[in-house]
Amino acid sequence: MTIALRGAGLALIVLLSVAGCAAEPMPVPTSEPQPSRTPGAITTDPVLRPGESAAANLQFFDLVGQRYQASNGMGTSRSLVDYLVEKGFEKADIEVTPDVTAINIPADAIVVSVRIKGECLIGQFSASAYSSAIAPLLGTGKCLVGETLPIDW
Repeated sequence: MTIALRGAGLALIVLLSVAGCAAEPMPVPTSEPQPSRTPGAITTDPVLRPGESAAANLQFFDLVGQRYQASNGMGTSRSLVDYLVEKGFEKADIEVTPDVTAINIPADAIVVSVRIKGECLIGQFSASAYSSAIAPLLGTGKCLVGETLPIDW
């Protein structure tokens, strides 16, 4: 009888364990919260950090550059400068290469730079790609070597 009671007790424990598992609600898969795009909402996009280093502003520079390239391809030198100014960069700190060559054919790429605290954010735009780098300010006080456009508009 002791063995029968042990067997019945074991069966009761197994039954209660299974019943306890079934009584708990099944977990519901959840998705990661998405940042809201409503005014005043918290966003995860990088932001311009005036007064901070080039490294602190690289993510924002890249976000702006990638969005410009996705919408415009290489675009034009002027529209690129105007876009950077619209996004908060100072026009006086920007240099840009021409979008046409000396023989008046479209350039393969436009290079733009922004001086920030003795360093340079440099972006290169082609019809199909955008890339960037941080470089030291040149001895000339500029970021780019060679011909750049006067930004006097």
